[in-house]
Amino acid sequence: MDSKKVVIIGGGFGGINLAQKLARNKSFQIVLVDKNNYNFFPPLLYQVATGFLEASNISYPFRKFFQDKSNLRFSLGGFEKVFPEEKKVATESGDIYYDYLVFATGTESNYFGMENVRKNAVPMKTVQDALALRNHILRLKEKATKETDTEVRKKLLSIVVAGAGPTGVEVSGMLAEMHKSIFKKDYPELKREEVQIYLVDALPVVLNPMSKKSQEETLAELKGLGIEVLLDHAVKDYDNGIVTFANGNTIETETLIWTSGVTATALPGLPEEVFGKGRRVLVDAYNRVKGFEDIFAIGDVCLMTSDSEFPNGHPQLAQVAIQQGKNLAHNLSQWQEGRLPRAFEYNDKGTMAIIGVNKAVADLPGLHFKGFIAYFLWLVVHLFSLIRYRNQVKTLYNWMVAFFTRDQSLRFILDSKPEKPVH
Repeated sequence: MDSKKVVIIGGGFGGINLAQKLARNKSFQIVLVDKNNYNFFPPLLYQVATGFLEASNISYPFRKFFQDKSNLRFSLGGFEKVFPEEKKVATESGDIYYDYLVFATGTESNYFGMENVRKNAVPMKTVQDALALRNHILRLKEKATKETDTEVRKKLLSIVVAGAGPTGVEVSGMLAEMHKSIFKKDYPELKREEVQIYLVDALPVVLNPMSKKSQEETLAELKGLGIEVLLDHAVKDYDNGIVTFANGNTIETETLIWTSGVTATALPGLPEEVFGKGRRVLVDAYNRVKGFEDIFAIGDVCLMTSDSEFPNGHPQLAQVAIQQGKNLAHNLSQWQEGRLPRAFEYNDKGTMAIIGVNKAVADLPGLHFKGFIAYFLWLVVHLFSLIRYRNQVKTLYNWMVAFFTRDQSLRFILDSKPEKPVH
């Protein structure tokens, strides 16, 4: 049996699970392509941004992960274009030919055409984004300790988080906890009342994908932490340190954290008719891209409408990508052996969000939890979702220190950028 070359673009949840399972079948030669040389765990980026975890806690190098897999190779370089007629992909490090091509490229921040927001807001999509946010927040704190003008200090210390989904809720909750228990010790020069955290969203609810009970409980917990939640507030612009909303309201701040929306990454070379809502690639029940037999898409980048339980497509969650990656590995092996593939059906394991220490909500099939139980479930699920045992041990240690001390000593400014003037 001739071996087949499978090229996987993207090493996130879907790509890494596909590669890992497919590598067990020696009739495939696999190349995983990624612009980073490491896999990372996006749900915990906000803990890197707030100094509760090191970047290495949630990251692991691809080459070390693939050391014992003889038919799996890694290629560093961003995707540039696909040439379906030549069965070739162009990457930053050269051209790669394929028998099967799989896009697992995920999403990128969606700024909805607002150029000033794109230029001036801080996104939360990559490890670099998380580190940049940590540096930014700490630098502004230092600057505020020297500032004598109360209005300028208020602007330096105000933080707006745009997007009240799980990421927005988690990062605003963590920042509020830090201001309550950590920053008052680190920065005795600053007054607690000078600090204001805003969580804003264009929708009338927080945690829109979750149950009404979770939404109401989360809103109450956020307000209890001192966070000002502004719903029905769509960001329209962010320029000169002023966030402007569609309703005409404004907030002066040097920090706009953008978690408000995503769009699928661009895939040059594919015809326009294969793209659907949110630039997601239209796929069949086997994750084949519309009109192709040898090109596939999995995870956030694809839109599958064949699953009867999700006729409008699956939610863009880690579990969808993981399950699609494993199912596609099974199907590629089935095709290679001349057997019938298995249509993908998503097994919804629920949704959860953490708000603060001992504060969380969890919607599991037929069950709802809040408080410490939901908090504990969130910790367990995220801990065991990390890619390696080493990451799990280091993360558990940091969490235990943070839980018992309400503190963590990872608040370093690790770049050398000069201070920018306040707008």
